[in-house]
Amino acid sequence: MKKILALPLLAAAVLFAGVAGAQNKPVSPPATASEKIESGATITINYSQPSVKGRSIGKNLEPLPGKVWRTGANEATVFQTDKDITVQGQPLAAGKYGLFTLVSDNGEWTVIFNKTWKQWGAFNYKESDDVLRVKATTAKAPSFTETFTIKIDKSGTVSLLWGDTETDFTVK
Repeated sequence: MKKILALPLLAAAVLFAGVAGAQNKPVSPPATASEKIESGATITINYSQPSVKGRSIGKNLEPLPGKVWRTGANEATVFQTDKDITVQGQPLAAGKYGLFTLVSDNGEWTVIFNKTWKQWGAFNYKESDDVLRVKATTAKAPSFTETFTIKIDKSGTVSLLWGDTETDFTVK
């Protein structure tokens, strides 16, 4: 009788271990950057964090020159503001936006706020849905960042850090 009960229990344990193992940390885990900036607006950015893993950003890893990037991994990055703001001096109404970026061949970055924020990656991105495009400041980062990271400081500087690049834009 004990042998008969032991077999189903063993099978259940193996099945449970397989399911538990399948729920490991995602390759590009979700992250949130949020800050109430000096102007009183709260900025929240929800994104996923890809890692470099020895690859070359701009060669075999996004962002690729000339191609719109979802500014992270998985679903499109979502930029949300609870008040009207300016981005690099240009007006942006309160709301939720898809945050995309575009790197030109000369390395200049364009930050894009798109009205279609709920989408997977940039596969269905439409330029006609852009609400705002601004140029960003790009420089060599103070240190290498393995995992893509977005930071917002109280003064309103939003920093995109990945590899040895830091790209900044200002919200007020």
